[in-house]
Amino acid sequence: MADDYLVRIGKLIRDARQHRGWTQSQLAEALGTSQSAVNRIERGNQNISLEMIARIGEALDSEIVSLGYAGPMHLRVVGGRRLSGAIDVKTSKNACVALLCASLLNKGRTVLRRVARIEEVYRLLEVLNSIGVRTRWINDGTDLEIVPPAELDMEAIDAEAAVRTRSIIMFLGPLLHRMDRFRLPYAGGCDLGTRTIEPHMIALRRFGLDVAATEGHYHAVVDRTVRPDRPIVLTERGDTVTENALLAAARHDGVTVIRNASSNYMVQDLCFFLEALGVRVEGIGTTTLTVHGMPVIDADVDYSPSEDPVEAMSLLAAAVVTESELTVRRVPIEFLEIELAVLEEMGLDHDRTPEYFADNGRTRLVDLTVRPSKLEAPIDKIHPMPFPGLNIDNVPFFAAIAASAQGQTLIHDWVYDNRAIYLTDLNRLGGRLQLLDPHRVLVEGPTRWRAAEMMCPPALRPAVVVLLAMMAAEGTSVLRNVYVINRGYEDLAERLNSIGAQIEIFRDI
Repeated sequence: MADDYLVRIGKLIRDARQHRGWTQSQLAEALGTSQSAVNRIERGNQNISLEMIARIGEALDSEIVSLGYAGPMHLRVVGGRRLSGAIDVKTSKNACVALLCASLLNKGRTVLRRVARIEEVYRLLEVLNSIGVRTRWINDGTDLEIVPPAELDMEAIDAEAAVRTRSIIMFLGPLLHRMDRFRLPYAGGCDLGTRTIEPHMIALRRFGLDVAATEGHYHAVVDRTVRPDRPIVLTERGDTVTENALLAAARHDGVTVIRNASSNYMVQDLCFFLEALGVRVEGIGTTTLTVHGMPVIDADVDYSPSEDPVEAMSLLAAAVVTESELTVRRVPIEFLEIELAVLEEMGLDHDRTPEYFADNGRTRLVDLTVRPSKLEAPIDKIHPMPFPGLNIDNVPFFAAIAASAQGQTLIHDWVYDNRAIYLTDLNRLGGRLQLLDPHRVLVEGPTRWRAAEMMCPPALRPAVVVLLAMMAAEGTSVLRNVYVINRGYEDLAERLNSIGAQIEIFRDI
């Protein structure tokens, strides 16, 4: 019995390592052990403590085991079922994450309405709580109240939680106004540190922030004599880069012009929130933002983030792949117009209601009804562009949609180095996807999906795409270790079940 337990643990670790793209030697180095020890663990030939399992899970960013539960969460999917009825889109994950970071700007009480109850938010709340910020769920757990302390205790920061969130870098913008020196853990080791923070640093150096990324931390020093005396031109029109520049500009005593800014949905929500704090922002929705900063922000603010266009795209893709008629309500249409234009070209049968406003009073919403359609592959390739182009995070859903269409579709995911590789996991379910290079996938449709048991890809959107394909496949599939899905989606399995899916959550250890 014990041997069987160790073999199952070893298989989960091996699968998680392979999906991370690591060798046994790389995992051994991260754990401070030998390659032979990792080999014995994966073969089930070595006793292993819960502490070591937790360390391995942290290194691989995978929930190998969850203390207090029976083990990592899996999904058992009975596919081939049609969806029906209506489902509401929840608030934006990325907006909620940015607003949690932005709450550090405010000395007053912040209330955020209908906050996404997802793992990424929970990790950020753990970080905020550890440095002295008081947070509590109110109104039956739907809204979040945030009250900052007079002084933040950065020495007490929860490093484990910080490492598990991708969003900790957005603390840099608010914190540079609160202290002259501070240290932050960063996620993903040196690959995330010295290489990818440079666009953030180019913007934040203009506010006097200097950061050295060493030994798993950002070491930050602020020079108060440095001020942005000319427009800041972002070298990357990234969402988090723009948000960090906005967060820094919000408490700069003067006017900051940010050029080549992202105008994506989460950036607009952050701008609306800053305006609620009293910060004037001109050019919202464009690539040039002018921020009239306030050196002191002390306001009791109540704000409702808008709905998530990527979740809306997930639900539309679920309807398409399962050949269902489904109404998706509260869709932020201005952030899905290109996607819908492409789908119309492919032959999607759908209609939409007149537009109405989200609870923030600014974002335009519609209700969309999608019907079973005979889709043809698009003439042009599918590729992302900064807003108002096709959303980067919506590209993976077109892999499943293209697999349901007649003909060949070229998908060019040029932004991320390895995400396209994970789309080929659809081949385990009957897909015909050919990886041309790390960024391009050729998809052949239509597909006769088949059930399979497999490990969840470590990338959020490809993981959901695999789940959608399982919902379309006749028979019973198993998707193992779905922590990554829980990072970005709230109660996704239960909500899909409410419209006709049959998905069971289970744990086996």
